[in-house]
Amino acid sequence: MNRLEYIAVASRFLVGVVFVVAAFGKLAGAANFEAFVQSVRGLRLLPPGWATAVAPVIIGAELTVVALLAIPYSDTAVAGFGLSAALSTVFAIAIAAAVRRGVTAPCRCFGASRAPLGQVHIARNALLTAVSALGAIGSIGDTPTLAGAAVAAFAGLVLGALTVALDDLVNLFRPVRTPS
Repeated sequence: MNRLEYIAVASRFLVGVVFVVAAFGKLAGAANFEAFVQSVRGLRLLPPGWATAVAPVIIGAELTVVALLAIPYSDTAVAGFGLSAALSTVFAIAIAAAVRRGVTAPCRCFGASRAPLGQVHIARNALLTAVSALGAIGSIGDTPTLAGAAVAAFAGLVLGALTVALDDLVNLFRPVRTPS
């Protein structure tokens, strides 16, 4: 028996936490949704009028990832991981393109953050793509033991929470600027 099935369980929870927090952070009130629409517009990757139409599609895709990963079948997990990988890749490419052009739009990935988009966000999305690929591969394997699955689920929850809090964690380690 390989151990990829435990990686698949951890990945389901990690990716699920990230996407559920992302979707509900954007839906937590009209102000959060409008801030997300403005951040999509601020990327300057789409015609200005498209942001209002694209934002709900992104949120719907994020919720679809969560739903597919929550269903306890390998086929739906593979589909959920596939959609997650596709979204994370598109997000990484969009952020990289915006950063390259000097856009300093805030990351409204989880609704509230005002941190400007940057390399950390590109790396986070690349990592989510890799985790999704591993999760998809592991979902095809054996069924994990209950105890092992519980440990993997807990690890995924913790890693998902850390991923969501990444902007705050990065800020903890930034040098403090003192006035001259």
